[in-house]
Amino acid sequence: MSELPKSWVDCQLEEILLALESGSRPKGGVRNINEGIPSIGGEHLNYRGSFNFSNVRYVPKTFADKMTKGKIQIEDILVVKDGATTGKTAMVNEFFPFNEAVVNEHVFICRTSKLIDPKFVFRFLTSKDGQNNILENFQGSAQGGINTKFVSNTTIPLAPLNEQKRIVKKLDKLLTQVDESKRRLEKIPVIIKRFRQSVLNAAVTGELTKDWREKNDLFFDEEELLNLRENIYLEKFDVSKAKKIINSESKEFTLLIRDDLPNGWKFINLYYLSDPTRAFSYGVIKLGNETKNGISCLRTSNLKVLYIDFTNVKKISREIADNYHRTYLRGNELLISVRGTLGGICVVPPIAKGFNISREIAMVAILEKLINPYYVAIYIASGVAQSWLKEVYKGVAYTGINIEDLKNLPISVPSLEEQKEIVKRVKALFKKADEIEERYKKAKAYVDKLTQSILAKAFRGELVPQDPSDEPAEKLLERVKAEKEKVSKENGKRKKVIEELIKKHPKAMKKLS
Repeated sequence: MSELPKSWVDCQLEEILLALESGSRPKGGVRNINEGIPSIGGEHLNYRGSFNFSNVRYVPKTFADKMTKGKIQIEDILVVKDGATTGKTAMVNEFFPFNEAVVNEHVFICRTSKLIDPKFVFRFLTSKDGQNNILENFQGSAQGGINTKFVSNTTIPLAPLNEQKRIVKKLDKLLTQVDESKRRLEKIPVIIKRFRQSVLNAAVTGELTKDWREKNDLFFDEEELLNLRENIYLEKFDVSKAKKIINSESKEFTLLIRDDLPNGWKFINLYYLSDPTRAFSYGVIKLGNETKNGISCLRTSNLKVLYIDFTNVKKISREIADNYHRTYLRGNELLISVRGTLGGICVVPPIAKGFNISREIAMVAILEKLINPYYVAIYIASGVAQSWLKEVYKGVAYTGINIEDLKNLPISVPSLEEQKEIVKRVKALFKKADEIEERYKKAKAYVDKLTQSILAKAFRGELVPQDPSDEPAEKLLERVKAEKEKVSKENGKRKKVIEELIKKHPKAMKKLS
């Protein structure tokens, strides 16, 4: 810590507390208790210093009435004492929703002297230095925690009382502004997501290129597509087998008629847009262990909307990958998430050439002579196609989309020239969205650091000016010490009176308890 202002003093948290308490729960827990007095645990404190009461637990009122410790009062500071969230801190203020509440055995109540501004102490405990102080007392494994000694080991930079109040007032104002900025920033990812989806929907319904069609009277020729597929079959098979396949396909091939299609567009199943020499395929069923210098294998976690996230790409053994040679990637194939979370769809970039894919991904090679793979990816990423895919999503133990269903996915196809124009426009708009998203991430990172930056400045004595006329913190501590001694004596007297009453009237006192 930096040197404190002249009128400040370092003290231990213990020196300014009148009470340090923890609560309890009835034998057998509180799982089936649906009414009574709210019992506050670590799960009810959030990392913004306030509370989340979406799942309130209760103890019976008769149990709460008998508790001698752990009853919550306004201005109490609550600190989680064990588990993964040890040190999480919140303060009970006038907006606390319960007139009566208690803490359970996983939470400490820190009750400050009346001569100290409790919010000043609370704000320090939520600062980076405060949290570090608390967690330095952590003992045990991940399920360990802190004990009562943490209050004697936690050092607080104490300001004069009047300055404490000025600091708290300034912090309330600044941190409210920070919270408001965070709330506004939280809306941006939602807006960006909606923007991208609206771009995709506009692209595949023809709205995005409406002006382009007014100048270009082109249409998609399905006969040309069928002729291309015939030529591929004739090259691959002998004439007899090729003609048998061609006749079978021509009988099954039908255009899906839709009134809302733009002029020149045709609805065609994904199967007929694919390269007949390369089958629709799932990838590797069991990936095995991570293999150094193995074959990179893409999983659904790597598949995003129109791009691949190359972080955490698993390497599998070549022996396993070679058993699925059909799904070795060459570049420009479509990859589609068909298991688990839907929505991942992209075109394989050159960098992923030679990769393989997992079972949760389907690979589709597109007839690039007439169909732009990026356009098909845009269509499948759109809400139109995703709604269709959700309808055919099936299974119980292992849910997903079957290859046969995927083949039947209807795609609205414009001319190749319009496909290219759509891809160009979508990429340009997505680039703008990416730029906004990058600015959002930088702004969020800045705002996320801002709270701790403000708190650090406050507890260095730099947030508000010092007033020489303020009573120094050292003298304030002396008064707090005197107050604690007085409270201790009064508690001692009260305890003595109760003990004497128990001796004189044991039966009556037992009934009262």
